Amino acid sequence: MQADNLQNLCAETREKLKSAISIMETFLNEHALPYLAAEQDEETILFYKGFLSDLRHLLTFSEVSFEKLGVIQRRPNFDQESAEKELYRVYHSCVNSFFYPKNESYSEDGRYAYTGQDAIRFRKKPVRPARDVIMDITKIYEELRDDLSYYESDYLTERRMKAERRQTIGS
Repeated sequence: MQADNLQNLCAETREKLKSAISIMETFLNEHALPYLAAEQDEETILFYKGFLSDLRHLLTFSEVSFEKLGVIQRRPNFDQESAEKELYRVYHSCVNSFFYPKNESYSEDGRYAYTGQDAIRFRKKPVRPARDVIMDITKIYEELRDDLSYYESDYLTERRMKAERRQTIGS
């Protein structure tokens, strides 16, 4: 990818992460387990514990990538290799953490993506603020997934091919 395009992609990715971080931070600062699991039955408590854990992990991954992209952008000479490596990490840690949460409190059902309905399905019906935070960041992570789909597999393939070429040349 050309350096200018890569710089723009880094800037756009960073802005999208900033928006998602803001939404998640606001939610996590305003909502705790006792508020979310007001019913207090075991299944509800476990659901929200997993939900909050997944959201905190996603927030952490997103904040780390946001900071790293900022460092890459502030360098006097744009380091294309570092930028590509970080965009790969954004895809694999942030995007995948959103769409495949460890505790599976929600999941994406692709069958609904083409119907205009929400593709996110919750394992248990959440309270409105919990549902809203996920729905608010869904579009951001969908856009990141689309923008960074190259980094799902092509980036690693390209890296392997470069390494093989270096080995061949060095032999």
